[in-house]
Amino acid sequence: MVLKIKHNQFQWQHKHLLGLRELTREEITHILDTAKGFEQISARAVKKAPPLRGKMVVNLFFEDSTRTRNSFRLAANRLSADTIDFTQKNSSVSKGETLLDTAKNLEALGVDIVVIRHNAGGAPKLLSKNINACVVNAGDGCCEHPTQGLLDVYTIRQKLGTLEGLKIAIVGDIAHSRVARSDLWAMTKLGAEVTFVAPPTLLPPNVRDLPVKVSYNLDEVIEQMDVINMLRIQFERMGGNPFPSIREYSRYFGLTAERMQRAKPDIVVMHPGPINRGVEIESEVADGPNSVILQQVTNGLNVRMAVLFLVNQAAASQTA
Repeated sequence: MVLKIKHNQFQWQHKHLLGLRELTREEITHILDTAKGFEQISARAVKKAPPLRGKMVVNLFFEDSTRTRNSFRLAANRLSADTIDFTQKNSSVSKGETLLDTAKNLEALGVDIVVIRHNAGGAPKLLSKNINACVVNAGDGCCEHPTQGLLDVYTIRQKLGTLEGLKIAIVGDIAHSRVARSDLWAMTKLGAEVTFVAPPTLLPPNVRDLPVKVSYNLDEVIEQMDVINMLRIQFERMGGNPFPSIREYSRYFGLTAERMQRAKPDIVVMHPGPINRGVEIESEVADGPNSVILQQVTNGLNVRMAVLFLVNQAAASQTA
């Protein structure tokens, strides 16, 4: 069976995907349209296609991850690439090797695409300027997580048809969330109005410079929203206590079944995972009819196949 991907006159030109802030609306749409073409692979008896046959993809993860790493590995495998899984704990990094030396050694093994997740903001950009392989950002510090942002807008478009004119709330630990930043750029460029909802201590200091509305009260905005994306409280990134207690945070900013009664009947509920059930979202809501959380996971595979395919395509055209 031959893989069929719908093409238009647009030509993708980026051999790296470092963030969504730098992409245009047309470029984001092109990734989403390409991802749509990869949906067919998951429906096959043999879930395999040849676009990356003979290529090698390394998952260079300096932070723990389950969903993102497995999604990228499966995406690469479905495109027929060979894969290497790298973790800091079992590497020479624990002996003092630098990020660049690690990447260059992997490149010497013939790696074509480096998927990197790092706790330092800017690490993917640093690699992109110092190695020849394609670089895909799988989350850097508190900067961006572009494929999560792409899969979020892909899911919304799949569910509602378009983002144009939608009102979307991103709720929770925005200060430490790279997902919120990628979501912001993708959603606003596709025509949505985004509102950050959080206590002041969980908002970034430059929030007034961003193209978003801000609310400190979920109850004041929930009735207006078409989509609500709940973020995990990232305790591992916090240096202090940004709120008095978990119970108090959940009371004012948690998405409960009671709060959902005031929302639109068809509101779309999202969460990038992992979920802290009973903190930012109740199980009844996370598993309820408005939730697309598992759909996001499924769509992440299509989006990451599209990204790997496109960066490899751009690299090939630049060396031709």
